[in-house]
Amino acid sequence: MDSFFLLLSVLAFIGSFISRATAEHVESCPDRIPGSQRRPNCPKSCSQGKNCPNKRQCVCYGQCGLSCVAPGRTCPWPPPPGSNTVAHLLSPAPTVSALLEIRCKPGFVMAGGLEAVTRHCQSNRQWSGEDPVCMAVLTTAPLSCPLPEEAMRGFTLQGSSAVGSSLRYGCHPGLTLVGNSENFCLENQTWQYPHPICQRVFCPPPTEVDQAYLVAVKRQEYEVGETIYYLCKKTYLLEGPNSVNCQSDGTWGPVPFCRARCTVPAQRSRVIIGGVKLWPYEIPDGVVQHGQNVTFYCKHPEKQCSFTAVQPCFDGDLRPPDCYIEPTWIRYKLFPHRLVSEIAPCDSSDQRPESSDQ
Repeated sequence: MDSFFLLLSVLAFIGSFISRATAEHVESCPDRIPGSQRRPNCPKSCSQGKNCPNKRQCVCYGQCGLSCVAPGRTCPWPPPPGSNTVAHLLSPAPTVSALLEIRCKPGFVMAGGLEAVTRHCQSNRQWSGEDPVCMAVLTTAPLSCPLPEEAMRGFTLQGSSAVGSSLRYGCHPGLTLVGNSENFCLENQTWQYPHPICQRVFCPPPTEVDQAYLVAVKRQEYEVGETIYYLCKKTYLLEGPNSVNCQSDGTWGPVPFCRARCTVPAQRSRVIIGGVKLWPYEIPDGVVQHGQNVTFYCKHPEKQCSFTAVQPCFDGDLRPPDCYIEPTWIRYKLFPHRLVSEIAPCDSSDQRPESSDQ
């Protein structure tokens, strides 16, 4: 008994759901075509809330309006493919009164300038109307100059090959352009210049650097992107990159230099190196590296005081400033406290000779 009542409840719920769905569909249904304009294939008309005979349902039936239609009837889906058309079902299912939209495929247009045609599923299980006629869009291709595939291999192209336009050529990495980099398509559909070509690029043997070792496999030519290395000999300082690449134009990048150390020319006077005041015998090997500064002491020409002058070491060349005077051996040995490097520095107010910093 409980199962019987449960079945009745389910049937009542389904009937309620169908009634609500039918009511919502009826509200948007168009009016039925009256009188002589009535369509011959329209089923019997009905109105909301009234029953149809023979278990038929009152549903919206396209332009026929509310009609008595046998339930469960469907139209073929998908429909047979049309000529240059595409079909879209606008309703949840292809049942009676369902709508079908027909559009033309890209590149085709519908006769009469329409964008789409709507068909509905009839009680005879056929879609109303006929597929529209879609015609190809006629386009006129612009005149252009030919681009033979074999001549374009290895190129990157910018521009257009249309008559009156220009085209710029480029080559892929590792290739170099031989010929004109720009061409023009003339009115007679020919190019103004012959097509250029892209040739493989190689670099020659790299440049030897004085006082350096070349770390590379020795060959007559090197491919673009290959790298070689330079190592300076002992006591020499590398200035610049230690690696050089073969570039896309067939040349090597800038090579480095191996710079020599400088001998400090002061023999009997202290100098300042790296912020430290040193006697000549305290300087390791008596030399400084390339690019290092050495500060010398000079005596004021009019006062008993000293001032400093800085000189840089450049690739083995370090010259004392013009104001520097090397102390004598006797003064160095007997009166070291009187050396210029040991006397009091001049006041900041004292004017230095113009040649003191040269």
